[in-house]
Amino acid sequence: MVMRIAVLGDFHGNVAALDAAMKEIERARPDQVAITGDLVMNGPRPAEVIARVRALEAAGALVVQGNTDIAVADFDFSAAFPWLDEVPDPYRAVAEWTHEQLSDDDLSWLRRLPAERRIHAPQMLVLTCHASPGSQTDGLPADLDPSVLVQRVTRTDARVIVCGHTHIADVRDFGRRLVVNPGSCGYAFDGDPGAAWALVTVDGDAVEAELRRTAYDAVPAADEVSARGLPGDVYRAATIRTGRFVR
Repeated sequence: MVMRIAVLGDFHGNVAALDAAMKEIERARPDQVAITGDLVMNGPRPAEVIARVRALEAAGALVVQGNTDIAVADFDFSAAFPWLDEVPDPYRAVAEWTHEQLSDDDLSWLRRLPAERRIHAPQMLVLTCHASPGSQTDGLPADLDPSVLVQRVTRTDARVIVCGHTHIADVRDFGRRLVVNPGSCGYAFDGDPGAAWALVTVDGDAVEAELRRTAYDAVPAADEVSARGLPGDVYRAATIRTGRFVR
């Protein structure tokens, strides 16, 4: 039995990118949708993103919480950004603005999201997480020290790990572990501003992953961010527009 899983996440409040990706995903007709967190912070339309994701969850999508979701819901900046000795004021400002755009019910839902979800595909376990197994903040970047990488990917028995956090699309097969990071759907860092997602196909004990990119007009979302006028919005807008991290 073949199972197809669409993976996407890191929307960061960019509903235009999410909508574009979902139109293409719906045409692909996957058996399962997995959403890897970081739903609302930075972009211009956090409430709309929450509405879309909650509707997807109601239809069967599996959703996990990202580190910036913690910052927005609870202002626990040390938990959200443990690698920073001091959290910059622009991070605090955009988290507070995003918090204010969400209803109490949406904030409660954001807090309740789990850190991990598991998909029991035929003959194979698939783990959905934000950064890596057991962590919402310890990512799996391509330049990670190999010994640290092995330690992080072996914190699960899952054959397939689907994650986000780095905003860089990536598929790596370590034999007993396949890591699939679709990249960021709404706030890419890898030079392509398109809405990123991935399609994972499990067929018995075989698995394949395809990285996909859906083109959309990123300029209106970038312009909305620029017009908002929060500290750092000029850089956030440039990141959305170019698909490269600008700071």
